[in-house]
Amino acid sequence: MVRISSAGASRKRKKKVFRQAKGQFGQRKNRFKQAIRSVIKGMAYSYRDRKVKKREFRALWIIRINAACREEGISYSRFIYGLINASIEIDRKMLAELAVSSPEVFQEIVKKAKENQCAKIPVEA
Repeated sequence: MVRISSAGASRKRKKKVFRQAKGQFGQRKNRFKQAIRSVIKGMAYSYRDRKVKKREFRALWIIRINAACREEGISYSRFIYGLINASIEIDRKMLAELAVSSPEVFQEIVKKAKENQCAKIPVEA
């Protein structure tokens, strides 16, 4: 029986790993064992950080909204409470964008939130 070599499949597997390890420092890019470790670790980090990125952006938006609210003389929590009472449904990303790019529009929203601060939250059945 003829011996079948697996060189083609092995080379293809190694090329794939080295392609993914491109840009790594030192021997991580050109030694197979280190490259495998590095690629697996990198993929784990990228999976985790796709989730972390969402958290970090939401925190950034809240910081920007809070800073803009403080300039108008209202805290972030009271502002959000006023928006809920006024039935204004704008997400934090858009509020942060308005606070940075067009402060006059944001001032109007803050004014609406201040007016509706004392109102009761509507209960949905």
